[in-house]
Amino acid sequence: MLSPASAATVRASLPAVGAAIGDITPIFYDRMFAARPDLLRDLFNRGNQANGSQRQALAGSIAAFATALLEHPDERPDALLARIAHKHVSVGITPDQYPIVHEHLFAAIVQVLGEAVTPEVAAAWDEVYWLMANALIAIEARLYEEAGVEPGKQWRTYRVVSRFPETDDVTTFLVRPEDSDPLPASKPGQYVSVQVELADGAHQIRQYSLSGHPDGALQFAVKRDGEVSTFLHDKVAAGDTLRVSPPFGDVSLSEGDGPVLLASAGIGATPIVGMLSQLVADGSERRVITVHGDADEFAHAFRTDLNHYTAKLDSAESHVWYEKPVGEWPAERTGYVDLSRLDIPAGTTAYLCGPLPFLRSVRTQLITAGVRPADVHYEVFGPDLWLAQD
Repeated sequence: MLSPASAATVRASLPAVGAAIGDITPIFYDRMFAARPDLLRDLFNRGNQANGSQRQALAGSIAAFATALLEHPDERPDALLARIAHKHVSVGITPDQYPIVHEHLFAAIVQVLGEAVTPEVAAAWDEVYWLMANALIAIEARLYEEAGVEPGKQWRTYRVVSRFPETDDVTTFLVRPEDSDPLPASKPGQYVSVQVELADGAHQIRQYSLSGHPDGALQFAVKRDGEVSTFLHDKVAAGDTLRVSPPFGDVSLSEGDGPVLLASAGIGATPIVGMLSQLVADGSERRVITVHGDADEFAHAFRTDLNHYTAKLDSAESHVWYEKPVGEWPAERTGYVDLSRLDIPAGTTAYLCGPLPFLRSVRTQLITAGVRPADVHYEVFGPDLWLAQD
C-alpha cells in the first residue's frame, strides 16, 4: 500500500517517531483544542483527555498502522481500522475533521522532531496518515449508510422508560425512541453512545454496551465513573430524554454452532449478558462457557441474569471468581479468573470484556489452552490502550 520510497523512509524513521509520539500527541491535542475548543466540549471525552488515555490510544493506533503497512504491505489492517471506525461513527466523526487532525498532528511532529523531519520524512508520514484517514473515511461512510443516518447526524432522542439499580454503583437504563420509527438494528455485544449536556454547557459523550432490547427499547448499564456516567446516575430519571446513537461496535456474537466462551470482569459483564440473552432468544444449542471475575458478590452486576440465562441453555456452564467473597465460596473460585481448571473445547470462539489487565491475562490463558488467537475477540470501555501498551 505504501510506495516503495515512503516504505523505506517510514521503516527508517519509525523508531524515532515511535519513541517521540508520547511527546507529540499532547502537543497535537493542545494545539488542536486551542484552535477548535468546540471539539473538546462537544466531541472528545474530557475525562479521557485529562487522564491521557485518549492520547495513548492515538499513539498506539498510528504506530500499529504504520507497522502493519511495513510488515504486511499487501494487506489492509481491517481489524484495527474497523475498531476505530465504529468508535468514530458512534460519536459523529466526519470526513472534514481529518484535515484538522492532519494540520495539528504534523505541526506537533515538526515541533518535537525538528530538523529530523526532512521533506522525505514528512512526505512519507503524510502518505501513512492519508492511507489511514481515507480508509477510515470509506469504512465510516459505509457504517453511517448501514445505520441509516447522515455522517455526524447519528443522534436520536430517546425517553427513559425506567431505571433500576444492579449494584450500589451500577444502574440499568431502559430507553425508547421518542418518534414512532422502529428501533435501530443491533448485534449482541455492540454499544451505543449517549450524549448529555453538563452544567457548564459542554456536550459530553460516553459509550455503553447494550445488555438487551426488551419491549421495543434499548437497555444499557452505567457504572458511576466519570462525568457522563455520574450525570446519568444523579440527574437522569424516568421520563427524561437522552440523545443516543445507533448501536455500533466491531465485536459482536458471530453466528454458527461452534462452542463459545464469554469472559468478563466488573462492568464488562454488560455485553456478555447481551450475548447470553440473544443465545437464549435464538434457542441456541451451542456449548457456552461463561466466566466472570469481580470483587465480591455485591459488586457483581447482572449476577441474577447470568444465572437465569445460563439455566435456560442446555449446554451452558457458568464459572465465577470473587477476589474477596463476602459469603462462603469454594476455594477454587476465590481470587482471579483461572481457566486452567476448565475444559475448553477445540474450536472455541471467545469474547472478552473488562479492564485491560484482565483482557491480557485471559487472552494468554485461552491461547495456552489451545484457542486460536484469531478466535479471541475483545471489547474495552473507553480508548483502546491495548495497542498503546504493546
